[in-house]
Amino acid sequence: MDTRQGQGRADGGPRTRVCVVGASGKLGRYMVQHALDRDYEVVGVCREKSVGKLAEFADRITVVAGPTDDREVIGRAVAGCDAVLTVLVPWGVHGYSSGTAQAVLDLAPEGARLVFSCGWHITRDGRDVYSRGFRASVKVVSVLARLVRAIDIDDQVEACRRIFDSDARWTVVRGSDLEEGEGEGLPVWSRHVGDPVLASNITRRTDFALFMVEAVTDDALVHEAPAIVGCRTPSALAHARTSRPHGSQETR
Repeated sequence: MDTRQGQGRADGGPRTRVCVVGASGKLGRYMVQHALDRDYEVVGVCREKSVGKLAEFADRITVVAGPTDDREVIGRAVAGCDAVLTVLVPWGVHGYSSGTAQAVLDLAPEGARLVFSCGWHITRDGRDVYSRGFRASVKVVSVLARLVRAIDIDDQVEACRRIFDSDARWTVVRGSDLEEGEGEGLPVWSRHVGDPVLASNITRRTDFALFMVEAVTDDALVHEAPAIVGCRTPSALAHARTSRPHGSQETR
């Protein structure tokens, strides 16, 4: 199913066209809203059974329904897009995350900004420092989830490996624990988990989505895997030092 809405800016000028892959989830819906707030033309991809979750945006976005690892679905959705924002969800044990990532990498227009979301457990260069408790919790969740064939964290790792090896204009945003609530502003970030700025380990979900959308126009984040935390958390207020474009921050 493909529901399309007429898109056009009041002054007739071109609009930035953004695809949100995984648009019906909580993070995806926040990304849709932030993109619309910027007057972007939005295409949302979600499973057929989840289309109803996008009802509040029905007259403002295009919806392409189908599995996000379906190359035909992704090909239709990303056509003509300037950016693709992808929620890497490790559903099942059949390569859902890696299939989704590969489809986006292969089928997005050349030069498009590709922004992916995942958790802190993903590491790009092996220099992240995790607490013993964090490592144990990831291991337990991974084992239990695979036993019930619910999610496959290892496949999300594989998806990010493919992204990191790509020459595309990618960013992988690594989120801390998430909470609901009013937005507090653009999260701060570091290249490595273990940086004191990240110690609070909490971000408002709407602010995670904001960081994803802001990354579309932040070339400083190309080929980066920023680990983020809420900008009003105690660790961010105590340790954030170096201002970055669009209000994000990094400590080195």
